Amino acid sequence: MDTLRALREKFGLAMAGKSPWGGGSGDGGSGDGSGDAPAGSENGSGSSDGPKGPKNPWLPPRSGDDGRRAANIEDIFKHRKSGGGGGRGGGFRMPERPGGKSWFPVALVGLIAVGLISTMVHLIGPKEQAVVKTLGNYTRTLEPGLKISLPWPIETVDIEDVQGVRAVRIPGDGQKEKLILTGDQNLVDLSYIVRWNIKDLSNFKFKLADPAETVNEVAEAAMRASVAEKTLDQTFSGQGRAEIELRVRERMQAVLDGYQAGIQVIGVEIAKADPPGEVVDAFRDVSVAEQNADAARNTARGYAQQVLAQAEGEAQAFDKVYEQYRLAPEVTRQRLYYETMEQVLSQNDKTVIEANGVTPYLPLPELRKRAAKPPIATVTPPTPVQE
Repeated sequence: MDTLRALREKFGLAMAGKSPWGGGSGDGGSGDGSGDAPAGSENGSGSSDGPKGPKNPWLPPRSGDDGRRAANIEDIFKHRKSGGGGGRGGGFRMPERPGGKSWFPVALVGLIAVGLISTMVHLIGPKEQAVVKTLGNYTRTLEPGLKISLPWPIETVDIEDVQGVRAVRIPGDGQKEKLILTGDQNLVDLSYIVRWNIKDLSNFKFKLADPAETVNEVAEAAMRASVAEKTLDQTFSGQGRAEIELRVRERMQAVLDGYQAGIQVIGVEIAKADPPGEVVDAFRDVSVAEQNADAARNTARGYAQQVLAQAEGEAQAFDKVYEQYRLAPEVTRQRLYYETMEQVLSQNDKTVIEANGVTPYLPLPELRKRAAKPPIATVTPPTPVQE
């Protein structure tokens, strides 16, 4: 508390134009040294006869000034802005090397050296490779691991993911439909995906100007050639699609190997196979008609198979009867006669009986019908009770 109070008093004296370091000021810090005169002086002229106070550390050095006058607030801020000409109040300065030289060149050289070293050390991931160019020309390929090269710009290292699967969708987002002509002169709208990765990094980087665009164009050419070998129905069927995908992959790989593109085609997948948008309704009608025709053909085939099976069964039965007829013709003939008459007369309402003592005609079917009918229940009214 005493220290804070002393500082406040000194700051107040400085603001009032009185020096906290020595004698009182006569003119409020005019800067002529009169305020540093001893108390016993008559005119405050700063005679050398009396004692003088210590130098004021707040005052910047000035010609003709011994630093023993009172400082005002302007002197304080001027002192800080100017960097403090001497003593302890100076601004920030970098430390100096032995001999008075600056450390700035050494720091600059160190930063440049660190930057160059960072361009020499390369950490290549397990799925990556890197190509090294010496003065712009390809020299070698770096495998995964921690590798060292010459500093930039002597050697430059370009790291690339070689095992990652890349996919290109045709047609891309926002593009129009791709109409491809089939072998039976029909148009089909195909959308497919091609997946590939890098097989040879040096060829991939230096043989092709735009590898992704090359894959796109080669895939489109291979797809058109493969679809032209199939009909429209085969293009829509699952087996036909699988054959088209296989042929497209083989064609693409052959063309890319001929280009020395360094690209491995992993697979081709047909995502959509539809008719053109302008004829979708007509195509649906044709599809429905074909489905109905297929259903009718299947029904006819089923009925034909049923009739054929029945005929074959009857033929086999006849063959068995014929075998029995050959063994006993008379008995078989009589049995066939009885079975035939039974089938014919079973639906007749008349029964003919040839026997002595029996009426030639009896309405046996009528009696049988009457016997089969349930008896009609009669309700007898109750007899009234007489009083």
